[in-house]
Amino acid sequence: MMKHIAASMTLAALLVVVPFARAAEKPVVLDVWPGKPPGETKPIGEEAIRPAKSPVGAIKILSNVSKPTLTVFRPAKDKDTGAAVVICPGGAYSILAWDLEGEEVATWLNSIGVTGIVLKYRVPRRPDQAKDKPPIGPLQDAQRALSLVRGKAKEWHLDPKRIGILGFSAGGHLAASASTNFDKRAYESMDEIDKISCRPDFTVLVYPAYLVTKDKKELNPEIRVRKECPPTFFAHAGNDPIPADNSVQMYLALKDAGVSAELHVYATGGHGFGLRPTDKPCSKWPARCEDWLRSQGLLKRQ
Repeated sequence: MMKHIAASMTLAALLVVVPFARAAEKPVVLDVWPGKPPGETKPIGEEAIRPAKSPVGAIKILSNVSKPTLTVFRPAKDKDTGAAVVICPGGAYSILAWDLEGEEVATWLNSIGVTGIVLKYRVPRRPDQAKDKPPIGPLQDAQRALSLVRGKAKEWHLDPKRIGILGFSAGGHLAASASTNFDKRAYESMDEIDKISCRPDFTVLVYPAYLVTKDKKELNPEIRVRKECPPTFFAHAGNDPIPADNSVQMYLALKDAGVSAELHVYATGGHGFGLRPTDKPCSKWPARCEDWLRSQGLLKRQ
């Protein structure tokens, strides 16, 4: 009898452990480029990840990125909608807020049936790059990433017409740049991947930076809003030291161009709140974003 009980307990344990193990499988990691990324000339030091403090607690930051990658987090099969989002963490184009604005975002997207793909783009700005213009490497990485993901749509069971981009702070600028410059590559075509469209089908910008001129009255010239731009969702805090004008001016430009957009400016929240829950209304933006995604028909099952 004891043997039967022990065997039953072992079987029950296996039934519990196996599904958990499957859920905890490591995500797929892909190189963005087939070789050296365009424009890379000198080594910048060894890539490193380290702990740091933020207004919402401890975070992990990544520095010295010279080999861009995509880390692919897939939702459970019974939730999978076929939609996917390339995630651009922020960090002033100096570092990447890897967990707060990367991995944690992918986890949220998975919970609503979306494949979350964290882009590890090149930072910091290279010494030989102009300081009065956005660094070109991250835009090259983002454009290539969007084409690469769309090229993998059949293999990954994704809808190639529901590939979006999401960015925070500097990553928001990157996502906005990719969403307004899809008609001209920032690099010479390398292979068949670069023949695939790099236009995001939808965009999510959370406290985006560097979108407006110093007087905050107009968009910077690289943010080329026109009717072909994708529908866009914005979330910003009114007391953010990166002014909400960045979101407001792009929202108004999209509206004038006839592009669907939704804007949320919360009274408080500061900068860098990510998705972590707080007592401030800004922490509700993921729920509002989910509502928006559903209203756009982006979360329908295939």
